Amino acid sequence: MSAEDATAAGSRSMLARGAALLGAFAAGEDGIPLGELAARTGLPKSTVHRLLAELTAVGLVERGTDGYRLGLALFELGQRVPHRRLREAALPFMEELYEATHENVHLAVVDGADTVFLEKLTGRRSMRIISRVGGRLPAYCTATGKALLAYGTPPGLAAVLGVGLRRRTPRTIVVPRLLQQDLVRTRARGYAVNWEEAEVGVSAVAAPVYGPRLGPRAFPVAAVSVTGATRGLRPDRVAPVVCAAARALSHELARR
Repeated sequence: MSAEDATAAGSRSMLARGAALLGAFAAGEDGIPLGELAARTGLPKSTVHRLLAELTAVGLVERGTDGYRLGLALFELGQRVPHRRLREAALPFMEELYEATHENVHLAVVDGADTVFLEKLTGRRSMRIISRVGGRLPAYCTATGKALLAYGTPPGLAAVLGVGLRRRTPRTIVVPRLLQQDLVRTRARGYAVNWEEAEVGVSAVAAPVYGPRLGPRAFPVAAVSVTGATRGLRPDRVAPVVCAAARALSHELARR
């Protein structure tokens, strides 16, 4: 290996370590000690200390009296992500969905084998659930994820199956053939349903959101969902308003 290649490899290694360190911060955490960050990442304390110093210098991490927290510069960078425009376009339709159902309303995309939640609306009448903005769940056990897998490209489903289907609840679909059958049913009815597959007692209905047509067919760029307690969620009543919101947002994205 040449000196240039060795330098590049070392840089990639440090970038990966820095990314792992930033990923060790959980949502809402403030003041995490250096030792705890080292334990979470599996990195030596000396390495974590050096990385924290560099990340603090550029504002990606801030140091407080009780430890470290994510910095404002990281938030500012997040505002430049292209998905921000999708979120802004979706908010009016999500607000209408919330007013119609008073349940948790999500906007999500698929990243690899996961669903990533770009936005979430909730309220006092909504059931408290594990999802959060910026959070991830396996795509195969969420309504938004299944909506995107059902109408997406074959490589998307292959990525999910390649990672493997792990059981999260007694109702999680963990057999590839059964998941594929569920996606066929999703396409037939026009929306996806999650029956306590990610969280016990919680179910959801989701529909795909399409971007502008760039070829012979359009593919979904996101999905919207309504999520609530299984005992009170009626897909036959919720699905029409979820599908209507998804269609309206798709038209808005095409117009833009």
